[in-house]
Amino acid sequence: MRSYLSDRALWPWVLGAIAAFCGWGTALVFSPGFLSLDSVDQLQQALGKQTLTDWHPPVMALLWRTLIELTGRPGALAALQSAVLWSALWVIAWRVWARTGRKGGSLAILAIGVAPYIVNFTGVVWKDVEMAFTLLAACAVAFVARDLPADRTRTRWVLLAVGVLFITYAILVRKNAVLAGIPVFYLLVRALWPAPGRRKWLVSAVALVVAAAASSGIVSAVAKPVETRQLSQVLLDDLVHVLSVDEVRKAAGKAATTPDFQENMVVTTKRCRPESNLSDAYWRCYPRDLSAGLADLGRHSDELTSMWISEIPRHLPEYAEYRLQVFSKVMFQGRYQFQNGTLANAPGIGEPDMRRTAMLRYYVVGMVKDLPFLFAGWFWLAVGVTLSIRPGRGQYAMPVRVLGISAAAYMAGYLPTVPAGDFRYFYWPALAGTLGLLLLWVGRAKSARAEAEQADSERTTEEKTTETAEQTGLPLSEAGAEARS
Repeated sequence: MRSYLSDRALWPWVLGAIAAFCGWGTALVFSPGFLSLDSVDQLQQALGKQTLTDWHPPVMALLWRTLIELTGRPGALAALQSAVLWSALWVIAWRVWARTGRKGGSLAILAIGVAPYIVNFTGVVWKDVEMAFTLLAACAVAFVARDLPADRTRTRWVLLAVGVLFITYAILVRKNAVLAGIPVFYLLVRALWPAPGRRKWLVSAVALVVAAAASSGIVSAVAKPVETRQLSQVLLDDLVHVLSVDEVRKAAGKAATTPDFQENMVVTTKRCRPESNLSDAYWRCYPRDLSAGLADLGRHSDELTSMWISEIPRHLPEYAEYRLQVFSKVMFQGRYQFQNGTLANAPGIGEPDMRRTAMLRYYVVGMVKDLPFLFAGWFWLAVGVTLSIRPGRGQYAMPVRVLGISAAAYMAGYLPTVPAGDFRYFYWPALAGTLGLLLLWVGRAKSARAEAEQADSERTTEEKTTETAEQTGLPLSEAGAEARS
């Protein structure tokens, strides 16, 4: 077995076999997929039982619908998520081994997929998960591009198209993914061309913008989603937590809102004053019209925008304090680290196996208790910032820095918008941060080994020089030249 594993030609296949086994096991545990309320709504839209809206990404519903039509199984999307994760990890592990020759380093890359804060959501059908895995896939494309021979010009453009496709999908499923996607795009271009000129940067940037705009337009034309103006719930949060009840009433009157909406705003402000209702006012406090569905608040988007523009600039200190308070709670009091299977009576999909779900829950929830910092937003923000500033000096310094910037920028983007403290909002930073830390370790270990080999070489030369001088009676300078030759 050792002789087989020592064969350089076989090790990538060993890594592939391990990744395939882990991917199969992950898909089996999560089969047919874990679903939350958001996931069930998306499934209903994919099955055509609910009208498509832009509250959830229409492109994800269309992909799910296509997979159901092709396979006949609603669990196909969860299985695809697992396949993308383990395929991307295998590619990165393979290229790390090819560059460093370190089997332990390549196995550590694969082990990311079984980390408790990664495997907990692998088969949960969420846009956050799909965004993270497609960005990881774009990173895998970049790692392949780094090792291309200089004459593979056409292959480079093909890899650019594939990487841009992954980044575009990530942005389509989660709009704020642009903050995480731009650094990954930079990594992709620099991997394809170590010193890209203006022309290559321009062509690559145009390709990304065109792909994102064209894909968004095509999805809108095909899906025709109902516009819900989801940003309205962020505006609502700011208004009812920054302004007093009287100020909300006056601001609503100035915005020429209807009497019913004015009363709803006052009621929401009164209900959301307790600490337990610090955010997510639309779902916790607003007297929602259930018959209007998700479009209820969107009908008053113009009034909310007018109120926000007229009032928030006059309450900037209070606004800053409120947003910092919410962000602090998210950073230090995160929640929802595990989706416990599928919601009961979820239409169109079966229940996951109870024993497999229990085993996964024991592992994840136990690690939440034993190592809670791994599931904390502050920890992954600190990792992202640290990797951005101190990426090391090894051959992976640039990818490490890019992953750190991507993680930190994505988390910072939640400062003015975060609705709750769910760990899934930090899923990509956790994945990117873990990969960055491992690459930093692999790069440093490789550099340390190279320095040790160089020191051994220099020490051997010195010993040969002394021996030659003693045998020939030559001066050390001449003996050194003869020893080196």
